[in-house]
Amino acid sequence: MKRARGRPPLDYTLLLLTVALTCWGIVMIYSASAIWAERNLGRPFYFFERQLAWALVGFSALAFFSRFDYRRLRAHVGLIFAATCVALAAALLCPAIAGVHRWIRLGPLGLQPAEFAKLTSVLFLASYLDRKRSKLDSPWHGLAVPVAVVAPLLLLVLKEPDLGTPSLMFAVLLLLLYIAGSKLRYLLLALAAAAPAVLWEILRVPYRRARFFSFLHPFKSMRGPGYQLAQSILAVGSGGWFGRGFGASRLKLLYLPTPHTDFIFPIICEELGLLGALALLALFAVLLVRGSRIARSAPDLFGALLASGITFTICLQAFFNVGMAIGLLPTKGIPLPFISFGGSSLLATLIGIGVLLNISRHGAREEA
Repeated sequence: MKRARGRPPLDYTLLLLTVALTCWGIVMIYSASAIWAERNLGRPFYFFERQLAWALVGFSALAFFSRFDYRRLRAHVGLIFAATCVALAAALLCPAIAGVHRWIRLGPLGLQPAEFAKLTSVLFLASYLDRKRSKLDSPWHGLAVPVAVVAPLLLLVLKEPDLGTPSLMFAVLLLLLYIAGSKLRYLLLALAAAAPAVLWEILRVPYRRARFFSFLHPFKSMRGPGYQLAQSILAVGSGGWFGRGFGASRLKLLYLPTPHTDFIFPIICEELGLLGALALLALFAVLLVRGSRIARSAPDLFGALLASGITFTICLQAFFNVGMAIGLLPTKGIPLPFISFGGSSLLATLIGIGVLLNISRHGAREEA
């Protein structure tokens, strides 16, 4: 039986999942940062309050994009792409923070354009691959053009410097090309060409080289570049099945400089144990399944690719962060979506979820 005409309902499973992950992140940010913030800023709730404020802004953006017809974004791809490039270039001209040029300061606020570059890349690829769907069997349209257009975003982020985010964006690019119908041999060629470039970027920069070799033997360099990873692994193992209890992590007792950012997953493992960590990973698994279903039910290829790209970006980023924290991947500055402290990361992620909700609505309308 067909539903009565009208606005299709929201995907409440995805919405509740998003609320649950965001709330979990806010609570864990307080647990991970309170001692550090009290000692360094005199305000134990500093990071909690800031993340809560960003969450309110992010859910406002989510509400807007859940009602904004995603197909109208195609008309603004060029403008969005240009604005993202300008923002990334502006970040390079801003004063460095902790030795990197990743933020644009707007008074007390800081925006990280690289977080929005992920969405821009997905939006361009979805639009381009939809328009060129009949020509993707050629190496020009099926590989060269999309890589060449996304390359400025990758290079600008790499210049900050940041190797993790371009690696994530490139992985999503290859996945979208494969889904759209590009030849597998072209993608393998791109991967083979990218591997030496990534290795060169790792080996030519001293701190990246040190991180890479410490990743292979973290406990042999605990007093040097392997310190963060070794402490992270110890925290993950010390949580046991049920954890030490909320707020009882020892890793956050100034053993790591900012445990509320990239290394928040070990805090979760230490405080909530293996069961808590598995519960968190299960939520990301549900997000992956839900996003894939939205992509399959999208009314057009553009929507399918856009939903796939957003879902892959969030879930691959979570995989990269968790893999880094438990020693499966080299250490790099990639936040755990929804969970790590960072306003730009949370805002960009919630915008992506808003677009997913809108695609879901249009898919439901087509099925009605």
